Amino acid sequence: MTTERRLPIADYSHLEPLPDPPRGEPDMRQSDRILAFHAILSLHFAHRDDVLICGDGYLRRITRGEPGDFAPDMVVAFGVNPTAIVARNGYVISEVGKPPELVLEVGSYSTGPRDYTIKRQRYAEYGVGEYWRFDPSGGRFHDAPMAGDILTVEGGYAPLPVNRDPDGLLWGYSPVLDLELCWDNGQLRFRNPHTKQFLPTPEEARFLLLDADARADNAEARADNAEARADNAIARADDAIARAEGAEARAEAERSMRHEERRARLEAEEQVRILQAELERRNRQDG
Repeated sequence: MTTERRLPIADYSHLEPLPDPPRGEPDMRQSDRILAFHAILSLHFAHRDDVLICGDGYLRRITRGEPGDFAPDMVVAFGVNPTAIVARNGYVISEVGKPPELVLEVGSYSTGPRDYTIKRQRYAEYGVGEYWRFDPSGGRFHDAPMAGDILTVEGGYAPLPVNRDPDGLLWGYSPVLDLELCWDNGQLRFRNPHTKQFLPTPEEARFLLLDADARADNAEARADNAEARADNAIARADDAIARAEGAEARAEAERSMRHEERRARLEAEEQVRILQAELERRNRQDG
């Protein structure tokens, strides 16, 4: 017996949306990069309706009264009501009832040093399960191209292992996501640790979907062709049966005709015999 997943009830109807965090000079490349990260993970977890993947809103422990606001580039939380949190325009831990499972910050010239110092300490205090930092520059903005931390029972962060492959790919495993985060020539990629396949980008997903549709159309066309060939074969078989039945009917008619001819011939021969016998009888009487 299956039961429908019920989202945690969060009544934000009486609360005003939080204000948008202040932003510096917009970096379109950085914004596009972060949106791509959100889209990739959203596709991966699309089968669930209790997963929040967002950014640009505040992450706060309480609604107000605590100094220092942070607006992570990406927040991931499981078992929450994402619609309510997005409507609130921020993640307030006291309202949601638990901290997010993961926060990711992307390094930039203006915020890089804060990401691996002040924010690292504050996210640990908030109880964020994993904190990842990605620096597309390779380490100019952060203290490393990529780094991850996991919350310990003592309430602090301990580094997660980051590995380097022979081709230069850096990667670390996220227990929260059950994915590998990879620094690939300045690009953040997510990889399935079991298959070692990278998660598709939205563009790749669209291509795969189009390719799958095309293969499905081709398979359907081949099925239609096979069905048409089968129909033609059936029609030919029906025609052959009809011809065979016609030939059998003709053969039966010929057999019946020969039988009638033989019967008529026998009757004629019998009549001739009778006439000859009568003639001989009369000849004997006349003699």
